[in-house]
Amino acid sequence: MSSKSFAAQLPASLAAERHGSVAVLKLNRPQKCNALDDETIVGIEQFFASLPGEIGAVLIAGEGEHFSAGLDLSELEERDIAQGIAHSSLWHRAFEKIQFGKVPVVAALHGGVIGGGLELAAAAHVRVAERSAYYALPEGSRGIYVGGGGSVRLPRLIGVARMMDMMLTGRTYSAEEGQAMGLTTYLVETGKGFAKGLELAQRIAGNAPLTNFAVMHALPRIAEMDPASGYAVEALMSAIAQADPDAKARLKDFLEKRAPKVTRT
Repeated sequence: MSSKSFAAQLPASLAAERHGSVAVLKLNRPQKCNALDDETIVGIEQFFASLPGEIGAVLIAGEGEHFSAGLDLSELEERDIAQGIAHSSLWHRAFEKIQFGKVPVVAALHGGVIGGGLELAAAAHVRVAERSAYYALPEGSRGIYVGGGGSVRLPRLIGVARMMDMMLTGRTYSAEEGQAMGLTTYLVETGKGFAKGLELAQRIAGNAPLTNFAVMHALPRIAEMDPASGYAVEALMSAIAQADPDAKARLKDFLEKRAPKVTRT
């Protein structure tokens, strides 16, 4: 199904399609290595804000040889401090719609995942990397600083020291290194990322919506609470989730042996 089936009017730099209950959003600027300009960021925000109710998960991918080369530096203009804050806030709003939006998001990464492209990937909930993927934060050498939430999200994934090293020295990490440090949770052969990402998104879309909501919205906040507060919120969220009619039906199916068992995959 084409992007016309979605409420948001997307710019040419984005393309959307639907695979059952999974929406696929593709960065569609391969001639510019999927560099992210303001129009694209606004389009991303509008896409996630207007997802149809029947969508249970989203897959983000990139057309061409690279996931994203990051901020489109050709758009970089002289801004005063207030304008710079407003510009960064635009990215923050868009990526917030991904991390704390309506449904879980899987990112399929290949080729360059650089600067703002890495910040975009960090906003997703599950990241799949092809062996062609590599990661960099070249802002330091360009006299700028991350502005799409990277200071908040990336240290939680790879640690402050690694992020400092990437920005200060221009160090690039390979797909295998990214997997080892926890930046991604799946590593597949080159050319297999989209298929694996779609498989995972379809599996996620089959979960109980309230459980997905709890994992997206409660889990990361609980992780930052003091233990006593975390236990209290966890108990509350657990009680809410298990009281949902969908959860009760799924548990009944399991007890009556109509649901699949957990197996090694």
